[in-house]
Amino acid sequence: KELMGKVNLGDMGFLNLMGRLPTPQESNVFNALTVTLVEHGITPSAIAARQTFLGAPEALQAAVAAGLLGLGTVFVGSMDAVARMLDGALRKGGGGAVPTRGAVVDYAALAADIAADFNARGAIIPGLGHPIHKPVDPRVAVLFRIAAENGFSGHYVALIQAVHAAAQARTTKVLPMNATAAIGAIACELGIDPRVVRGLGVMARAVGLVGHLLEELQNPMSAEVWHRVEEESTAHMRPNA
Repeated sequence: KELMGKVNLGDMGFLNLMGRLPTPQESNVFNALTVTLVEHGITPSAIAARQTFLGAPEALQAAVAAGLLGLGTVFVGSMDAVARMLDGALRKGGGGAVPTRGAVVDYAALAADIAADFNARGAIIPGLGHPIHKPVDPRVAVLFRIAAENGFSGHYVALIQAVHAAAQARTTKVLPMNATAAIGAIACELGIDPRVVRGLGVMARAVGLVGHLLEELQNPMSAEVWHRVEEESTAHMRPNA
């Protein structure tokens, strides 16, 4: 009686993570984050789900699981790395605790340290760069606007923006901030434990993968993908006519 017909799926997800229902403002932000993550087209995780479904059409759940197993540092999972990076830097700068709202933080200095650290290790800063959305990822501005309108634009958002500026200053290449950077920062603004931020992607993408499998039933493509990959990858092995 307290939940059914009164709580939407996003708010139920918030309840499970935070132990309480969200305020209207938290609901707006949390649902925006998860909606962003539901559908990303024919990505490796979607292909894995579709190919698994082709081989085991009796096990839809196995196909969804196969797709979810591909959520890592390249796809979706980078938001987890962003959250950990920002939370660690703020805690280090704050003497072990995240600075309180309104506290003065030298974001530029923290960002410079982050950029220098990743550069020294030859590592890519999570949340920066995108193969398609250049020079700007349009999702980022929308997410930051929604966060600001609902009162969740604090230290984490400011720091990821400073990190982006510091990283861009080190290269002449166009380096857009991508949606996972915004999601990682805003999830922390909501108070979500950085260790489970990737879970937002898991729960959202599960919905998207079920949609892919329905599409596979209605307009299948997996068999063609399988045969084309096999044909093209083995073409060099065929004897000349």
